[in-house]
Amino acid sequence: MPTVEELYRNYGILADATEQVGQHKDAYQVILDGVKGGTKEKRLAAQFIPKFFKHFPELADSAINAQLDLCEDEDVSIRRQAIKELPQFATGENLPRVADILTQLLQTDDSAEFNLVNNALLSIFKMDAKGTLGGLFSQILQGEDIVRERAIKFLSTKLKTLPDEVLTKEVEELILTESKKVLEDVTGEEFVLFMKILSGLKSLQTVSGRQQLVELVAEQADLEQTFSPSDPDCVDRLLQCTRQAVPLFSKNVHSTRFVTYFCEQVLPNLSTLTTPVEGLDIQLEVLKLLAEMSSFCGDMEKLETNLRKLFDKLLEYMPLPPEEAENGENAGNEEPKLQFSYVECLLYSFHQLGRKLPDFLTAKLNAEKLKDFKIRLQYFARGLQVYIRQLRLALQGKTGEALKTEENKIKVVALKITNNINVLIKDLFHIPPSYKSTVTLSWKPVQKVEIGQKRASEDTSSGSPPKKSPGGPKRDARQIYNPPSGKYSSNLGNFNYEQRGAFRGSRGGRGWGTRGNRSRGRLY
Repeated sequence: MPTVEELYRNYGILADATEQVGQHKDAYQVILDGVKGGTKEKRLAAQFIPKFFKHFPELADSAINAQLDLCEDEDVSIRRQAIKELPQFATGENLPRVADILTQLLQTDDSAEFNLVNNALLSIFKMDAKGTLGGLFSQILQGEDIVRERAIKFLSTKLKTLPDEVLTKEVEELILTESKKVLEDVTGEEFVLFMKILSGLKSLQTVSGRQQLVELVAEQADLEQTFSPSDPDCVDRLLQCTRQAVPLFSKNVHSTRFVTYFCEQVLPNLSTLTTPVEGLDIQLEVLKLLAEMSSFCGDMEKLETNLRKLFDKLLEYMPLPPEEAENGENAGNEEPKLQFSYVECLLYSFHQLGRKLPDFLTAKLNAEKLKDFKIRLQYFARGLQVYIRQLRLALQGKTGEALKTEENKIKVVALKITNNINVLIKDLFHIPPSYKSTVTLSWKPVQKVEIGQKRASEDTSSGSPPKKSPGGPKRDARQIYNPPSGKYSSNLGNFNYEQRGAFRGSRGGRGWGTRGNRSRGRLY
């Protein structure tokens, strides 16, 4: 076991040897043996071993293992020094191994140590991105739970910071290939992170790239399987997957497969859906997703059948007027409850899909059914007018800070909802029914179009997420509020609930909320 003096003496031999340093194998071995000494000897070894590492390829394994022993030392200062020097070992065929080691070291709870590991990983990423990815994905697929979790988060946060010369097309293709392997068995939270990683890749910004991502999401959503409304995990998976797919849809990347599934499998079971999160208005969340997707639905095989299912569901929320008694008053005890938030979603979806079959109401429905529908529309429109007048009166003259109170924020959104429904009902009252009006869904930001600027093909007519403009709408203009209960839904929030469960349980060891048995202990 060498002393501090012996370590310095052998260091001097190697440093003075210049080009003949490789001939002093014994001197380097003394430095390797320094890891067996005390604190001072270990600190010197942590610095000296990587300095001359490249000159002794025959001792590469011994040198890396010696440095790893220092990375696991009880003394935190020794560990930090050893980790800081690890990128110097990342040469040639050793780089994937070093990447694998650094990935495992992400499990540290010491913040300074954790930052050193992150910096070291970024450093070798710039040397060889493919080799580094090999180490990261090896641990994501086979490592400890904590290592897997932190490796995925490293990719989701650090990839976007790397320059274009590092993230080449080949590197991005490798990320996609390896991610597909991981997606065969992931939790809901992991799935969301991987969608964040993949949707940020330059090569997937194209129409074909977006289509690939939609297909990945559709596979995760198990759209070939029969929907189970009573299974909260099944409902949760569909919500999470659809939420990831919605931003990907456009006039060129269609939502047809998802919209078809919602019409055929989900709408008929809307009232029996089991919410995966307490307090979540699951029916409204589903209807909002359907409304957002309906703008980008392409040619649908069973359009008339699915439009009828959507129409029937809409009727459930558009009541007939109450019967009048002989004295002209309502025979019933109370007026039917008008659920505006639900109707906005259903009416918008029907309006979007109805464009593809404009004679549905006139040619596909019998006269009695059409008459019944118009009575419901008329009754709903009457109720709308009352609330619109009340809301406008309540907001009249209010500007600036006055509109920022919670009560007035609610009224502003409520006015958006009722105005949207009003516009759509007017369209359907035309003879024949019209599908030309455009509205922006109440929870979506309004897209501003400059005077003289050509209107984008995917603007408010689709209700789709608008393209970002340099100025962008102010943050408070994008808030989602809760309209009054009773007349509007009690929950207009987006999907902010915690990701839960696991995906693809039948295809891998992780299952819904479980993980397969993985080996434990040091893997490097």
